Amino acid sequence: MRLIHAFAIAAALALVVLIGPAVRAGAGAPLQGDLDRVVPNGGISVQGWTGKIDAQSIAQGRTVNDARLAQEGAALHLSTGPAGSWWNPANKASGDYTVKASFKEPKFMAFNSHPHSYGIFIGGNNMGTDQQTLVYCVAYGDGRALVRGFGPAVFTLLRPSANAAVHKAAAVGEPVTQDIAWTVKGGRAECSINGTVVAGYDKADLVTAGKLSSTDGVYGIRATHNVEAIITGLSMTKN
Repeated sequence: MRLIHAFAIAAALALVVLIGPAVRAGAGAPLQGDLDRVVPNGGISVQGWTGKIDAQSIAQGRTVNDARLAQEGAALHLSTGPAGSWWNPANKASGDYTVKASFKEPKFMAFNSHPHSYGIFIGGNNMGTDQQTLVYCVAYGDGRALVRGFGPAVFTLLRPSANAAVHKAAAVGEPVTQDIAWTVKGGRAECSINGTVVAGYDKADLVTAGKLSSTDGVYGIRATHNVEAIITGLSMTKN
């Protein structure tokens, strides 16, 4: 009996060892945490707008309708859901220009247990396809900035980095506002947050294999998963 009992315990321990990594990495496992939420009454209700979610969100079985983009007066209210990009195909910029918008992240809800990012993309081409190219500059409510893009594979120009220009929420879960802009002029493209340039690149380093096909193209909104953002003043001016 003792031998049988010892064998049973050993077998159980072996099973735990075998399935432990699978549980930690398994699709939908509760221990994984911070999965994409599904936004109630999701979809895009803003006339002329569309969107595309990221591969990681698609792998979770999400669709663009699991996020929500709605018009609220003069503002756009984006709730994610899956990470992705949202745009109106009529919103295009070329030559020398500035695209800007103000993002207010309201008081965090329970799903938003740590900072997530939101901001602006430019240089959008082949939008909505698997050959989509764009570059985005985003802010986090903990004072970090990030510059990344699709070329069409993901490329990173600035990893999440603390920057004094990026506003910090007073505490985890408290509201914060960021003014974000891309300026393309001459041979440079620069992203500014709250009036300070946080990253800048020569066009030759952006428009190249594996990155942008052009700095001309569609502009729009970029957000990671599980974000609430109120966007005002999205506009383009020629420089």
